[in-house]
Amino acid sequence: MSETSAFLAACRRQRPSHRPLWVMRQAGRYLPEYRALRAKVDFATLTRTPDLAAEVTLQPLRRYEMDAAILFSDIMTPLQGMGVDLTFEPGPVVRQPIRTDAQIDALPALVPERDVPFVLETVRLVRAGAPRGTPLIGFAGGPFTLMCYLVGGRPSKEFGAARSFLYAQPDSAQRLLERLGDAMGEYLLAQATAGAQALMLFESWAGLLAAREFTRFALPAVRRALAIARRAGVPLIYYVNQGAALMEAVADLDADVIGVDWRMDLAEVRRRLGPGKAVQGNLDPAALFAPAEELKRQVAAVIAAAGPAPGHIFNLGHGIWQDTPPEAVARLVDYVHEYT
Repeated sequence: MSETSAFLAACRRQRPSHRPLWVMRQAGRYLPEYRALRAKVDFATLTRTPDLAAEVTLQPLRRYEMDAAILFSDIMTPLQGMGVDLTFEPGPVVRQPIRTDAQIDALPALVPERDVPFVLETVRLVRAGAPRGTPLIGFAGGPFTLMCYLVGGRPSKEFGAARSFLYAQPDSAQRLLERLGDAMGEYLLAQATAGAQALMLFESWAGLLAAREFTRFALPAVRRALAIARRAGVPLIYYVNQGAALMEAVADLDADVIGVDWRMDLAEVRRRLGPGKAVQGNLDPAALFAPAEELKRQVAAVIAAAGPAPGHIFNLGHGIWQDTPPEAVARLVDYVHEYT
């Protein structure tokens, strides 16, 4: 079933049986069954224990008829596998920020089978247990996003330390980004080898960059990661948050799908990207708090903006909010599938 799924068909710009839908962060904290499990286990243990991580991945598939599953993990997990000392408080905090050439050179290459075997086992468990043959998306953090945490040391709204690092030490920044690009490429490839049927690179913070700096620094590392992941032969998705100014820069990227946040009209996105890319998005997560009829109008507006051409995967423009009512997600799934 998965090979002819609506989600995989849309990734390949084929015409699916219906408009496919999944939700970023659909496996997680808005679900009462997740919170019940999380009350017994800390977050790091949850991500590193395959049967528990698989259970969380599968929870939304049992509740809703999502067209894809997204692996429950964290973008920082492979960095821990590379020996980076970090904790979650609740966001990732790197104990010794990486800001020197010596620290960059000391970062080992990632060997996924050795360094994050529990992630690959989670992939295998999900593939074995996914209801309705629902395809599984593996993922990694974008190189610049990971650099923001490694250089800055902790979450931030502006990541001033990382952005100034690009200007103050451009050669060092490029070396770090290249190393992260190669590591995330190998990480994605290993997830596909374990059974993931699509791969997604989340660039949460590259939208902080102007197009010139994005093209100079972030984009080459993304190309490195995707070139390695492309060897898996599965669809590749690239999501850049706050990326309205970057659409032309990613138009020729070797990704099958470009994920779009809610700030930009999908018709305009498709015009800028051209016919060679599928798009994913882009309902505002806040719209899930609207009354039922208003939510239905918002869904219709997104679908209308995406247009009738093949290659649209319905999603939120960013991760689902923690306090989102689960019944609103049920309405969303129903509206998208009914409408299309």
